[in-house]
Amino acid sequence: MYGVPREPEAVPGMITAHALTKHFGALTAVDGVTFTVERGEVLGFLGPNGAGKSTTMKMLTSFLPPTAGGATVCGFDVVAEPIAVKERIGYLPEGAPLYGDMTPAQLLDFVADIRGLSGAKRRESLGLAIARTAIAEVLRQPIETLSKGFKRRVGLAQAILHDPEVLILDEPTDGLDPNQKHDVRALLRSMAPHKAIIISTHVLEEVDAVCTRAIIIARGRVLADETPTALKGRIPGRGLDEVFRAITKGA
Repeated sequence: MYGVPREPEAVPGMITAHALTKHFGALTAVDGVTFTVERGEVLGFLGPNGAGKSTTMKMLTSFLPPTAGGATVCGFDVVAEPIAVKERIGYLPEGAPLYGDMTPAQLLDFVADIRGLSGAKRRESLGLAIARTAIAEVLRQPIETLSKGFKRRVGLAQAILHDPEVLILDEPTDGLDPNQKHDVRALLRSMAPHKAIIISTHVLEEVDAVCTRAIIIARGRVLADETPTALKGRIPGRGLDEVFRAITKGA
């Protein structure tokens, strides 16, 4: 029954999507997307603007119901059991929407309350999230006054605060300078063995740097699902950018 805690079903993969579909009126934003992400995998979710990446992520995180098909996170259904799903996910949405009148310290305290963190575990989790995202210097500054890069790092801090089993990150390094990108990628690599991670990105070098697998999507459909090495092997001697254009051109 909805809302009653239960043990998750034994399903393959930490994240599964089966024929996931979303219509907005006559527009089909996501069209039968199917894939699985196991613990220890970092999946790069690639596609041109309007491909359906963010819509897919919103369905996987129970923020948007699918029109057809379905998905599970850690064995919990994204439609029937949204609270159980959200408990197990760290989510960085597109644009990292935050409460601008709060400081990062206030926001993280607020998120810690929502996540049920208390006592020593709360203090440890807050300190670790702040250190990992290097936001200590702006903790008392209103979020609305922060640079785009710092806002993104605050958004990442709230996503990892409760040490979730699953991370779903929409453009996690958007707005960061090269040093900050390097640090965030190193952080993701360090967490990867213990989690299932999906990263939506337009930065193809990020796929090489972090991802163990890559899905290319266009017009709501999966066009490729391979390792970065296998993708590059489609056009020997060329980079992922040329492979991406070859796969998505005219799709």
